[in-house]
Amino acid sequence: MLKEIANTVRGLSADIVEKANSGHPGMPIGCADIGALLFGEIINIDASKPDWPDRDRFVLSAGHGSAFLYSFLHLTGYNLTMDDLKNFRQLHSRTPGHPEYGETAGVETTTGPLGQGFANAVGMALSEKMLADRYNTDEQKIVDHYTYTIAGDGCLMEGLSSEAASLAGHLGLEKLIAIYDDNNISIAGNTELAFTESPADRFKAFGWQVIEDVDGHDIEEVRQAIKQAKLDKERPALIMAKTHIALGAPNKQDTASAHGAPLGEDEVAALKENFNLPVDKKFYVPDSVKEFFRERAAKMQDRRLEWEDEFADWAAANPELKKAWDAAQSLKTPAEFRKDIMDLNIEAPTASRKAAGEALKKAADLIPYLVGGSADLAPSTKTYLDKYDEVQKGNYGGRNFRFGVREHAMGAVVNGISLHGGLRPFAATFLVFSDYMRPAVRLAALMKQPVIYVFTHDSVFVGEDGPTHQPIEHVESLRNIPGLKVIRPADEEESKAAWVEALETKDQPTALILSRQNLPHIEKYKGIKEFNLGGYFVNDPENAELIIFASGSEVSLAVESAKLLKRKNITAAVMSVPEREKLEKYILDYKLPDVKLKVAVEAGITSGWYKLVGSDGLVIGLDRFGLSGKGNEVGKELGMDAEKIAVKIEEKFNREL
Repeated sequence: MLKEIANTVRGLSADIVEKANSGHPGMPIGCADIGALLFGEIINIDASKPDWPDRDRFVLSAGHGSAFLYSFLHLTGYNLTMDDLKNFRQLHSRTPGHPEYGETAGVETTTGPLGQGFANAVGMALSEKMLADRYNTDEQKIVDHYTYTIAGDGCLMEGLSSEAASLAGHLGLEKLIAIYDDNNISIAGNTELAFTESPADRFKAFGWQVIEDVDGHDIEEVRQAIKQAKLDKERPALIMAKTHIALGAPNKQDTASAHGAPLGEDEVAALKENFNLPVDKKFYVPDSVKEFFRERAAKMQDRRLEWEDEFADWAAANPELKKAWDAAQSLKTPAEFRKDIMDLNIEAPTASRKAAGEALKKAADLIPYLVGGSADLAPSTKTYLDKYDEVQKGNYGGRNFRFGVREHAMGAVVNGISLHGGLRPFAATFLVFSDYMRPAVRLAALMKQPVIYVFTHDSVFVGEDGPTHQPIEHVESLRNIPGLKVIRPADEEESKAAWVEALETKDQPTALILSRQNLPHIEKYKGIKEFNLGGYFVNDPENAELIIFASGSEVSLAVESAKLLKRKNITAAVMSVPEREKLEKYILDYKLPDVKLKVAVEAGITSGWYKLVGSDGLVIGLDRFGLSGKGNEVGKELGMDAEKIAVKIEEKFNREL
């Protein structure tokens, strides 16, 4: 029966791509036998309850082969109809070109950028280990599932997969099973053009169990490989499955042309003939296959209901664990959470990274499901939770991750942790290295995952490390990612509020932009109650002749500049802008005074601030790289100095009169 399922999916996938006249047929056809075994026998999922917490996770890292996943989700009984398959790659369809989390039931993560899904799977497998440690008891194992992923040659070429695999091997994630679709073809031709290493030896060096020489078209061989993988209780497994791209297509098998374009009607007909499928029937699913999956769906539902019975027994016996479970699954924060954070006594002047670090530690005490770590920079980012253990092989009850110098993997792994559910992850590095993890940050925003990024050392005030470590374009670059909340606090009070805002945000990721250097406390004439509107006046705007918008460390510079301007009989209102995008949306709520000039000050590129100040406004920033030297000296040299700022504003103001 599994062979019949595989051949059915070959015909379905070919028809799906052919009707759309767009897509990638080679992988779905070549991996159909693997998929038939996984979805027909191995993976524990219940299509009637897609969010069953203890389901196995399946990640199609080779996301271009989406027709493969859609075919199996349809057959398995998810809310994906035959009409949906026929609407592949069309506007507003539930079968987009690459799998998209939230658009299609059964899709665990958005994949397509190669290697991202593989690294997400590492995060999901890590979550399983951590939740099992937290919630399982001697009597009940309510967390006990596997994570499976199919990765192609392109996934293994991407450096991201090496970073993530290295971490997975170090952590001993034995419930992670990766199947390598080893077909020697990439979009440009045979992989020998650029990929002649030994992935097997590489993964062995990473600490993986590697099962080699598996015929990906022999279902029994793949079955035995998965059984062997599960016998090893110490290491994740890589199953090297040799396959033929577009198997059975007489002129396209084993060719690069089968990777990313429809086979053509004649080739599809010939393929169907080779697998005894009716040539004259498109989107054909035999009754025997339908009946098989109806029976399997009933079995999976029974398994899920058995789990729910066990879960109920566990909940009755462990009410405190159940309470913690519910809070973690819903990301619930304690009733007094905001007050407890804001009441923290943090002396100023202090760096916002230090103040935010204190707020994070307090939050960790209040929120047991909050976990995270940094890319080998915990002492500098101030994100190590020193009351709690580290997550290491054999100890998954900790809350601190050691990601190593692997920023890209860190970003993708925390995405997987967030997608899995039950934990709220944060990840930390220097702001300048957000570039190394940007693709994962972008995907978190696309998937609306509430990951929190702590980006410290946020400007040229970093100082002696020089322009390689001094962010210039990075804050603006992050603001340009749709759906990413970017908060740059100005002092210790705003730093606390920033963590509150981040943890209360559950439908998008947040980037906290924090300083290395000490920042003074800013006196606020009406307090900080309007922080969550994206910006607020720190001094009284009544009778103001100009407004100075500023963020982060430049707010205190703006305040000093306003005092200097006052001596010249120019009254300036200073507005702190911790979250500019939100302020841009709510600016009318402020009923801004009618002023002669609007100014913005930020130690970064200037372009985005014209939305607030207008084309005739003044933006004081940095459209050049930094310098090496003491932070305050570098800042002053580059114009980030209260006196120099005041002079520029005065000159512009007088010209406007």
